[in-house]
Amino acid sequence: MRKYELMAVFPVDEEKSKNGAELLRSDLAQFGAEIEKEEPYGDRDLAYEVKKQNRGRYILFSLNINPGKLEEIDRKFHLNANLLKYLFVRIDEKKAR
Repeated sequence: MRKYELMAVFPVDEEKSKNGAELLRSDLAQFGAEIEKEEPYGDRDLAYEVKKQNRGRYILFSLNINPGKLEEIDRKFHLNANLLKYLFVRIDEKKAR
């Protein structure tokens, strides 16, 4: 298991962002990811239009996950219609201390 940060962007609509975040959490749990922390970053303007949306609701997740599962999670995230964008970043554990 390695440490990762996941920045996820959902539509600003309350119901869509809530459903999208719940589906994201269940997808992560399905692949054995452990969510350590979840930080909402609020609503922000997007740099460009994504799925006909100009604003997004950002949430930062701190995770422990098996790197071999990232490709499968990526495929699963593409099916989540309420997830506009996402990015996984591996945390270097030596620098994190």
